[in-house]
Amino acid sequence: MDVLSPVGSFSAWDYVVFSVMLLVSAAIGLYYAYVGRHGSQSSGDFLTGGRSMTAVPVAMSLSASFMSAITVLATPAEVYRYGASYVCYGLAYVIVMATCSEIFLPVFYRLGITSTYQYLEMRFNRATRLFGTALFILQTVLYTGIVIYAPALALNQVTGFDLWGAVISTGVVCTFYCTLGGLKAVVWTDVFQVGIMVAGFLAVIIQSVLRQGGVAVILSDAKEGGRLDLLDFDLNPLRRHTFWTITFGGAFVWITVYGINQAQVQRYISCKSLAHAKMSLYVNLLGLWVILVCSVFAGLCLYSIYKHCDPWTTGQISSPDQLMPYLVLDILRGYPGLPGLFVAAAYSGTLSTVSSSINALATVTVEDLVKPYTDLSETQLSYLSKGLSFVYGAVCIGMAGLASLMGGLLQAAVSIFGVVGGPLLGLFTVGILCPFVNATGGLAGLLCGLVLSLWVGIGAQLYPPLPSMSRPLVLATHGCNGTLAILNHTIAAHTLGIFNHTIATHTTHSPVWLGNLSSADSRLPCLISRPLIADSWYSVSYLYFSLIGTLTAVSVAIITSLLSGNGKLNPSAGLTLCKEDLTLYCLLSLLKEKLSSSTGKLDLSGTPEGKTGRNNPAFCSMELSNTYTSFSRPPA
Repeated sequence: MDVLSPVGSFSAWDYVVFSVMLLVSAAIGLYYAYVGRHGSQSSGDFLTGGRSMTAVPVAMSLSASFMSAITVLATPAEVYRYGASYVCYGLAYVIVMATCSEIFLPVFYRLGITSTYQYLEMRFNRATRLFGTALFILQTVLYTGIVIYAPALALNQVTGFDLWGAVISTGVVCTFYCTLGGLKAVVWTDVFQVGIMVAGFLAVIIQSVLRQGGVAVILSDAKEGGRLDLLDFDLNPLRRHTFWTITFGGAFVWITVYGINQAQVQRYISCKSLAHAKMSLYVNLLGLWVILVCSVFAGLCLYSIYKHCDPWTTGQISSPDQLMPYLVLDILRGYPGLPGLFVAAAYSGTLSTVSSSINALATVTVEDLVKPYTDLSETQLSYLSKGLSFVYGAVCIGMAGLASLMGGLLQAAVSIFGVVGGPLLGLFTVGILCPFVNATGGLAGLLCGLVLSLWVGIGAQLYPPLPSMSRPLVLATHGCNGTLAILNHTIAAHTLGIFNHTIATHTTHSPVWLGNLSSADSRLPCLISRPLIADSWYSVSYLYFSLIGTLTAVSVAIITSLLSGNGKLNPSAGLTLCKEDLTLYCLLSLLKEKLSSSTGKLDLSGTPEGKTGRNNPAFCSMELSNTYTSFSRPPA
């Protein structure tokens, strides 16, 4: 389709589909609130589901938690503008799941902790725990503000529904079922919502394929437009997206999510055994691949339909993040209910992410900031957990206002995880893998990593990379009808050419677009002075922010610990990774046992299975000593 059509509006059936999604989500919260009322529900049951969850629902919840409206709206727009190299995340996810299941999961699960940051006090000291908790709360509130704002933007674009009315309603629904039902409600609503997300994508993809005449046509259009150049092995760290930035830089970003982020760790430690916890990560990998393929192909559908008439350049929409809602009402307006299904998909992604964040925020507040300093009963802590869920829901709604001031949703969200999550990942990594690192080294590494990653992250927001590094692909408008659209494109292209020429001829204080320059926005910007460091340090790919913070924290922690004279520090048993935790070691041990056994079978029937995860059936039948429940904090 080369001619732009005006944006349509919701029909009655669209509102019905959308409302059903909200009602089902709320009903799940009511159900678990009812079940909990007829049992003795402690704060632990409310926050961790009683550690009785099984692998499949937890896996689907893991997939849904951070595959939010940012995935539904921003990833297709990313592919539309920069190409399908984003699919390399499929390899990054493999690295993430293998790393988390082998290094982080065994340690956290066997400790039976509720908050991830309890580990920091066990391994280092209370000050490190409190600092890590504060960083997590800041990171999560900022990120949640973005994912609340994203679907509200979609609703505003496709229905004209009041933007801030949508923001408030999102927060209210999430807060409602989080406050009532706890983690079990969050997990089971995630299961429902991930199905809605995939259904919304499929509705758009199937109609696009039918409209364009087949998958082959869409792929051919994408190839001609340069959108299928998947493997760019350029090692330049300033390039926004290459094979290396996506695969390895992206892996570090997502290890901070699946390895140490409370919202995710809280899910797999809620499983009834380590085997279920480990399995949930790998089943979740399949879910991530499905969502990734759907979102990338949806971006190719976007390009195939608007390859000759870009709605953004011509001013039909005000932001690339509105491309998918525009497409939905353009191609699905003749099918009542389907536009509502897509917006329900975007909204489902947000509900799953925000509810996970609210539940995680309540958990770390109770476990890290309340329990160690009070003598409240379990009943009182349970009521406090529910009250905190309500409070954090309100806070996250307020933080959505900040998201409206940021640039592209995808880059903003990933940047937050990288800047704050990278140093935290470095701290947990040295704690688990380096027994000689002490509290002084760990805290010094965390602080240095945070300072460095904040420096590059804030600098990148103030001085975004030039188009020569981000390399947005060509967006055409020559197929549009209407003199105004062609005139707008001509003026924008001429103006952009002048400024690009000016940038190329200035080496010290070249002018730059004020805002997200990587988007090469066609609207006239203001100018600010651009320092030399902006084209080197500040232009590092946003996917490397986490890597920078992690490596800095690890390096400083190791050096400081060695210089402080505690190189022979020996943490309590269970706080560091041991060889029995590794799958390969246990498989070899099992094979050796089988070969040496006269019966050829290994008897595991005597292995206890406690809800706190003291057994390790996913790896071997290692007996854990009582020292796992009586930790002595090592000296600084």
